[in-house]
Amino acid sequence: GNQAIVEVALTQVGNEGGEPYWNWWGLDYRVEWCAIFVSWCADQCGFLDAEVLPRMDGVRPYVDWFRERGQWQDRSYAPMAGDIIFLDWESDGLTDHVGIVDRVEGSIIYTVEGNAGDRCIQNSYTLGSAPIYGFGLPNY
Repeated sequence: GNQAIVEVALTQVGNEGGEPYWNWWGLDYRVEWCAIFVSWCADQCGFLDAEVLPRMDGVRPYVDWFRERGQWQDRSYAPMAGDIIFLDWESDGLTDHVGIVDRVEGSIIYTVEGNAGDRCIQNSYTLGSAPIYGFGLPNY
């Protein structure tokens, strides 16, 4: 299951503006769409119906959802493909962005993220580094 969400996310790399995702959400106007992108990817895999991941349009409620279920790890955790990565760009202790872990090679975490500069992109971070806030671990 964890590879399925990664494969769906990778097919979206290069999308600009996020319209397929916020439109799927039911909106006819642009919103910040990183969390909606993760929810959209989960829906494509049947993970919303199976309650593996929630349908969320905000980053912070996503963190709360994982914490309430005991499926949360801080930035020191070494993630796996399909884990959900949360980022704190402003270093203020509040998460601002969410993406999907594609893979980990050595000390580098590779991700797929929606609404990074209003695009779907692949990105990378060093294990344990700021701006990583923590990880949600879906029960695939």
